[in-house]
Amino acid sequence: MSLELKTVNENDAREWDRIVGACPHSTIFHTWRWLKIVEKQTRTCLYPLMAYRGTTIKGIYPIFLKKKGFIKLAYSPPPNAYLFYLGPVIPGYEAMKQDKKESTLIQLQEDVDRFLFSELGCKYVRIRSSPGLPDFRPFKWRGYGVEPMHTYRINLKGGAEHVWEQFDRKLRVDINRTAREKVQVEEGSMEDLEFIYSSFYRRLIELGSRPSDYNGYLTELYKEFHPDNMKIFIASRNGEKVGGVISLCYKDTMRLWMGTIKSNLKGLSPNDLAQWESIKWACSHGFDYYENIDNGCDPRLRPFKSKYNPELSIWFSLDKYSSNLYSIVKKSSNIFHNILKKQKKSCQRPCYD
Repeated sequence: MSLELKTVNENDAREWDRIVGACPHSTIFHTWRWLKIVEKQTRTCLYPLMAYRGTTIKGIYPIFLKKKGFIKLAYSPPPNAYLFYLGPVIPGYEAMKQDKKESTLIQLQEDVDRFLFSELGCKYVRIRSSPGLPDFRPFKWRGYGVEPMHTYRINLKGGAEHVWEQFDRKLRVDINRTAREKVQVEEGSMEDLEFIYSSFYRRLIELGSRPSDYNGYLTELYKEFHPDNMKIFIASRNGEKVGGVISLCYKDTMRLWMGTIKSNLKGLSPNDLAQWESIKWACSHGFDYYENIDNGCDPRLRPFKSKYNPELSIWFSLDKYSSNLYSIVKKSSNIFHNILKKQKKSCQRPCYD
């Protein structure tokens, strides 16, 4: 039985956020305020879909529509939003029996596909589901290409001392040495956010990437989410800023979102110290998990992230072409190939798209 899809608006924002807040697999990126800022940043059109059966909400699905000439593309999340994942949110999913989980997700995706491909006329859809929705089969059965991704998550339930003991021994030595050398970590301000971003931006250019301009985007997010949901930890030595991280706090999880910029201090690890201080803060404020957001595509990042002894948490990148577009691609048309070329490089560079 098909679900009824509705594109909701500002009047439904409170109900939207209520659902997001109640679902374990949703994230701060699903909140209404974040989505609207993303829409502005990416110059896309947000379709905040709610799926109903009768009067009961069975799912919400943020979709961003982008036009490239005569071609319509749909994303969740869109490129140039500095997000890895987004995708659907299903109320009560974790408590459902397995057959209910499967049938709900199958029906939701079938109806969303019909809306995107048949009603909107999209030629390409890319969904990146958030961790916590481990079943990719309904997408595969709908003809999506499926690529598993992995992010790093540290369990904080044992407390800061237990977390510390699980770290790689060399990491603990590096953090202690950095603290002895008078590197200090404090909560930061908008000025510190700008320092982290500008340093991060320069580093991406050094690595051969062409990062998007997130300056205005970060300013808006800071105004909306700091200090309750956004925390900045800045490392300094002798009054000079030498490192830092930007973390996001939502429900039971704190996420390292941006930072860990390369330091010029030889033999010291200010970013490890900054991350450790943010982990301690998360432990002392009742968070259950600390996620160092990742997609697992860049092997250069593995040694830095794995030394914290995190758990791997899986999510999926899913994409699908319309049947007409598939025919075009099979005939080696360069039109669509050139449009999507940048998207396919997402796993070849150390930045979000």
